[in-house]
Amino acid sequence: MDHEMNYGSDYKFIPATSIGSGVGMEVLPDVFCHTVQIVNICLVGIPKTGDFVLVDAGMPGSADEIISVTEERFGANSRPKAIILTHGHFDHVGAVIELVKHWDVPVYAHQMEMPFLTGQKSYPEPDPTVEGGLVAKMSPMFPNEPIDLGNNVQPLPSDGTVPYMQEFKWIHTPGHSPGHVSLFREKDRALIVGDAFVTVKQEYLYKVLTQEQEISGPPRYLTTDWEAAKESVMKLEALKPSVAITGHGLPMSGELLESSLGKLVNEFDQIAVPDYGKYVNKNTH
Repeated sequence: MDHEMNYGSDYKFIPATSIGSGVGMEVLPDVFCHTVQIVNICLVGIPKTGDFVLVDAGMPGSADEIISVTEERFGANSRPKAIILTHGHFDHVGAVIELVKHWDVPVYAHQMEMPFLTGQKSYPEPDPTVEGGLVAKMSPMFPNEPIDLGNNVQPLPSDGTVPYMQEFKWIHTPGHSPGHVSLFREKDRALIVGDAFVTVKQEYLYKVLTQEQEISGPPRYLTTDWEAAKESVMKLEALKPSVAITGHGLPMSGELLESSLGKLVNEFDQIAVPDYGKYVNKNTH
């Protein structure tokens, strides 16, 4: 812990919210989803045990909220075994440094996300010109510089296992970011998606505010590789998940999830890929 961790110089609180903000939901007996402003974190493990992990780390400035939600579910002074990151965008690592300092736990992410988490490389700039609404227009204010977790972050094991999440496997689902992963448990087909697809049109402020449920591709203003994004959605749909907890929007399950994911795969270019924007390759249409 001798390495001084830091956020990028553009790190700041982002004034965005939704009606879901502050609301938690037990999706499965050992999977709890909580919304921090506009993004979801997951606590995976049986309540009141010390055996659990945190998936993703919320918005900038949300550490106190995440700690309090964790203690409410797992008991006072409880701490996860680890923090697993689906990817390193600002709204998924917003409180990670404070949480690592408070809990003294390791962080795991895909090898290809490591440059963005060890201070080496910025993400591409968000694209405010992309087809979409106000959230897309706000995106230039979103932090995209790398954070530096130093030796507190380690690559996920290359064999697909997830530390401290015995029954889950990580699946590489790039497109939204190079090292994006989703987490899947075969026995009940539970899927923690990250942002490979979401259940709210994340570009539109009205839909984000109201959390109107509608399956969509990854948030457009930060997605840079649409061909990879499409392949990732196809890979996840082939798993036939029974329930999906996405990075944005409400969890989706059962027939609605099955039909929505099928439609997203079949109509990906129409539903997910924006008609214009600087990361849109016209060849994908």
